[in-house]
Amino acid sequence: MPGAIVIGAGPGIGRSVARRFAREGLPIALIARTATTPADAAEEVSPSTRGVPVVPLTADSTDETALCAALDAAVDAFGLPDVVVYNAAVIQPDRPGELSARRQLDSWAVNVVGALTAAAHIAPEMARRGSGSFLITGGMPEPKASHVSLSLGKAGVRTLVALLDQEYGPSGVHVASVTVDGPVAPRTAFDPDDIAEHYWRLHTQPRHRWQREVLHSGLA
Repeated sequence: MPGAIVIGAGPGIGRSVARRFAREGLPIALIARTATTPADAAEEVSPSTRGVPVVPLTADSTDETALCAALDAAVDAFGLPDVVVYNAAVIQPDRPGELSARRQLDSWAVNVVGALTAAAHIAPEMARRGSGSFLITGGMPEPKASHVSLSLGKAGVRTLVALLDQEYGPSGVHVASVTVDGPVAPRTAFDPDDIAEHYWRLHTQPRHRWQREVLHSGLA
């Protein structure tokens, strides 16, 4: 049975999204950089899934070979997914010139290139099938000099969504981002369970009402 793949399954949005989709009966594949993270996530998500299978997988989103292998393992387990959520990111404060070029490139690789790798590996098959969602966690609707690498990365996400929509949208793949404009924490205006609802709504939107970006600003 096709399901959902969540890349970046650490505490917060990734796990909340996994729980939200699992409640709808979708099998879940959780991908994270360290082996303990998806395993812990699977233990946390499983009690709320009512028997829906949850598979933990390990891959660094900047390692093209490993990420594609993890995606293939998820497809082997559940079939071509209904939805892929790319939630990996490097979130750090840095002002202009504070990071070396190498560290800026490392951040860009996680924030943007990993999403491109995943989309290029999965979305063509979704397009051939004529359905599916590829959703990316965005942020920084306005760039901030206190967070240069994150501002650049989230601007890159916005552009990447537009490019992927041009490429795969006409074939029935809904490409969109959820832009989170604040620090994620339970029982706040940026509760990850509340944010997860945006992903489900995007995935279930009828095609004539597709949105390419939704903003979670923390306002009612």
